[in-house]
Amino acid sequence: MSLTVGTEQRGDVVVVSVGGELDMATAPALQDQITDLLDRGLSRLVFDLTEVSFCDSTGLSVFVRAKNSTDDAGGVVRLAAPQRGVRRILEVSGLVEVLHTYSTVDEAVDADAAEPAAG
Repeated sequence: MSLTVGTEQRGDVVVVSVGGELDMATAPALQDQITDLLDRGLSRLVFDLTEVSFCDSTGLSVFVRAKNSTDDAGGVVRLAAPQRGVRRILEVSGLVEVLHTYSTVDEAVDADAAEPAAG
């Protein structure tokens, strides 16, 4: 299965909509998109996971690298609306708190806007 990635600017937050399976074969495409956003100075990211049907450890590592990079740039990473299976892997890995996971995209964007950037 392929991965789809789209972006939407909401103020100083970029919502990155991800769809499909996030695994070893598809994770590099998402990593490239994140790198592009960071290179353009966009470091406040919300990942909309509504349409992600599967995520393995390679996918998780993309989110961890994104968090580390945005932290270094004074930004933030939020995950939004993961499906049950994806949320479960986030919980089991202990990343659900580290990556600040929200039930909806709006909650993630609002939480991001309400909190100052790290740094």
